[in-house]
Amino acid sequence: VQLQASGGGLVQAGGSLRLSCAVSGRTFGTYYMGWFRQAPGKERAFVAGISRSGGTTHYADSVKGRFTISRDNAKNTVYLQMNSLKPEDTAVYYCAATPRPLAAEVLDEYPYWGQGTQVTVSS
Repeated sequence: VQLQASGGGLVQAGGSLRLSCAVSGRTFGTYYMGWFRQAPGKERAFVAGISRSGGTTHYADSVKGRFTISRDNAKNTVYLQMNSLKPEDTAVYYCAATPRPLAAEVLDEYPYWGQGTQVTVSS
């Protein structure tokens, strides 16, 4: 399984970005998908997760109401729509996949990771 994240960039506070993560293979619909982020000097942290069908989502408290995770199983792609961005959202964002039906915040539950995409929010 290979994951390719894209869509990062530089944006002003209050702006929006949409991240995408394309997943190789024909079994995308069997993976729970997650987004994580890692800011300089900090540990990698959970941002959002979505179930195989897309019917259940989970969010870190820090992004609830601002970020939306979604997936298109026909396109083997998971998205992270980020609105009302804040400087503290600045980080490298990673997508991850797991065959477990529910993994959400637990990094060790995800065996497959993308390469990361940089998001920088200026004040």
